[in-house]
Amino acid sequence: MDADTETIRRILTGTGDTWAVVGLSNNRSRAAYGVAEVLQRFGKRVVPVHPKAERVHGEDGYASLADIPFPVDVVDVFVNSELAGAVADEAVSIGASAVWFQLGVIDEKACERTRAAGLDMVMDRCPAIEIPALDR
Repeated sequence: MDADTETIRRILTGTGDTWAVVGLSNNRSRAAYGVAEVLQRFGKRVVPVHPKAERVHGEDGYASLADIPFPVDVVDVFVNSELAGAVADEAVSIGASAVWFQLGVIDEKACERTRAAGLDMVMDRCPAIEIPALDR
């Protein structure tokens, strides 16, 4: 098992069940909407983080990670790569255990900073693909 696989397994099975999904809104055509649904099916609490702060999948939304009034375990990032580093830095500041950059979200420097801060980090992968693959 390679390091990425171990990190993915740790995040999906042991890091915690509260996932802040940055970029999640009620737009059903966006990938974040469907991935959040999958996370919920697998027992994760999904917290929408979007400037609109909409209620999505039965959970109240927040405009930023800093606005969430309870602990977050994993920050799942659905923003452009140019914005992802700032989100990762905010995840560190709120005390999250892990950051997950979705498919196509790549920022090597943010990944290094996040890992250096002691958080687990996954980049350019999708938990909706990885969760079903855990049993293989």
